[in-house]
Amino acid sequence: MYFAALLARTEDGWEASDTELDDVETLSDLADLAREACPDEDTVLVLIEQEDAWFGVVRVDGEEDPRIYVSDAAAAARSSYGEILLTDELLGREPGKEGDDLDALDLDGTEDGESDDEEDAADGGDAVAGTAEAVPHGPVGDAGVLDDLGVSEKELRAMSGDAVGEIAEALGASEVLETVR
Repeated sequence: MYFAALLARTEDGWEASDTELDDVETLSDLADLAREACPDEDTVLVLIEQEDAWFGVVRVDGEEDPRIYVSDAAAAARSSYGEILLTDELLGREPGKEGDDLDALDLDGTEDGESDDEEDAADGGDAVAGTAEAVPHGPVGDAGVLDDLGVSEKELRAMSGDAVGEIAEALGASEVLETVR
């Protein structure tokens, strides 16, 4: 189960809005969605969490590039929402290096009548495990993304469980966040 919300910082404090990410395919789409939530170029936070598995914070300040923090990259890599956040730059990879060779992909999952299970056993694992190895376990990104808002790197890295709630509480926005939960 996922939860995603936008917190926009305005002159009157924080405003929260529930957001659907179904039409968001890239980080750029997500940043545009955040900018639309606050046309005055104030700070907008996109908070995403998947139960107790992982959470992500995307901070958009006007037209600046988004700043991203993901609590567990390997867990997020198994999620369509996490894949939006885990850019090549965030993972320290050169853009386009991984997954470009279409000849190396087994698009139908089987070969010469083998079932997926037989092929996985022959390869010594599954394709998902190969992908997960390329993504580090643990946090990635800018852990200082909320420093100036009162949440230190150390506090952010220590969060688990209802991290989105903890972040909102630290920002003084828990009441507005609860209105969209």
